[in-house]
Amino acid sequence: MKRYINITIIPAVILLAGFSGLAKAQDKMQEVNLETVLKLGGANNLTIQEYKQRQELALANLAKAKEWWLPDIFAGTTIHQLWGNAMNTDGRIFTNLDRQSFWGGTGLNATLDFGDGIFKANAAKLKAKASVHQTQAERNKALLNIIETYYDFLTAQLNYNAYEQLVAEADDLASQIAVQVEAGLSFESELLLAKSNSNHIRVEMLNARTQYYSMSSTLVKLLNLDPVMKLAATETVLAPLELITTQSMDVSFDSAYQSRPELKSMELMLQSLYEEKKTTTTGLLLPELSVNTKGSYFGDVFDPLDPTAEINGALLWKIPLGRLTFGGELKQYNARIALQKIQMQQARAQVNEEVINAREHILAAKEQTEVALEGSQLGEQALRQSIERQQLGTVRPFEILQAMEIYIKSRLDHLKAVSTYNKAQYKLLVAMGNDL
Repeated sequence: MKRYINITIIPAVILLAGFSGLAKAQDKMQEVNLETVLKLGGANNLTIQEYKQRQELALANLAKAKEWWLPDIFAGTTIHQLWGNAMNTDGRIFTNLDRQSFWGGTGLNATLDFGDGIFKANAAKLKAKASVHQTQAERNKALLNIIETYYDFLTAQLNYNAYEQLVAEADDLASQIAVQVEAGLSFESELLLAKSNSNHIRVEMLNARTQYYSMSSTLVKLLNLDPVMKLAATETVLAPLELITTQSMDVSFDSAYQSRPELKSMELMLQSLYEEKKTTTTGLLLPELSVNTKGSYFGDVFDPLDPTAEINGALLWKIPLGRLTFGGELKQYNARIALQKIQMQQARAQVNEEVINAREHILAAKEQTEVALEGSQLGEQALRQSIERQQLGTVRPFEILQAMEIYIKSRLDHLKAVSTYNKAQYKLLVAMGNDL
């Protein structure tokens, strides 16, 4: 394994040097690793920011719902001026009037609808709790997407690096054959074939570079960075992770149901619907209380003012005939509750699918990784031995070209398998309800 890494992976110094041309064309370059992108994603990702604001909105709605029992306090004055004629209540006419009156005071008004206020406040509290879990669920989804994109990006970068290395070796081979042709030790056709192979690998390298730049742009978008930013992974090796043990893969679906924040959120939303439904049942039995109090001074503006105090209260039971006759609002809540239950069943089925698929991908990718690693090592050995024999003049160039093709294919297969294996482990962690 150590020899494989030393030969097939460009050292970090060479990697950074290879990006120097890009840095000249693009002033903004940032080195990243998995830890870096997770930190940037957690802070900058727009989806995460959106659901944080949704959570803040739910908390604001809760604060608003808690206001239902608090009165309005008022204070103010009025001045009334009357000129001219006026008629008394008994029909008498008063002429040439010039009267003023003044009122000033404070008080409070309160209208307490117990049927709506209590249950809607309870519902708002449940919705606020649900929003916390939903925010965490969306955060997990966003970070998982970032992780998967990062591994695709890292794979694309290492693919590009592998082609860069192979291009250099293909060019070197063509130069060696050119010398042999001059010496009469090789045929012109062999040189033409080597040059053609070198050009073919260079085209593949350019395609790999395009894919690498494309994945860099995708990752930049997810991290909400400057669009002109180019990323370069500091990792020069894509090593398989061991995040999942055999024991952890055997966790039951019930455990996933209890841990998934999405399901916790949906359960709380269901409870909030039951609370709101009470406004159409139990809430109809509760009264509405109205209270008005005030203390004031009144009289003529230029005369001494007289104090006064007043309190009014009313306790009322409302009978909504429309609700009682047709039951439209109650039917609405029943339908919403039934729909929520179906959506929860669908969510559990989705959890089952995610867990099963992640497990299968882990098992398959682990096996693929082992096979691909062996194939990559064998392909590397064959290529090195062919190059050594060519230098000794004991092998024809066609064999080397075949070795190059096999090596690069096995190398890319290994990178893809490791990437898939690592991503599948993170998928299973999230599927089982673990937070990222």
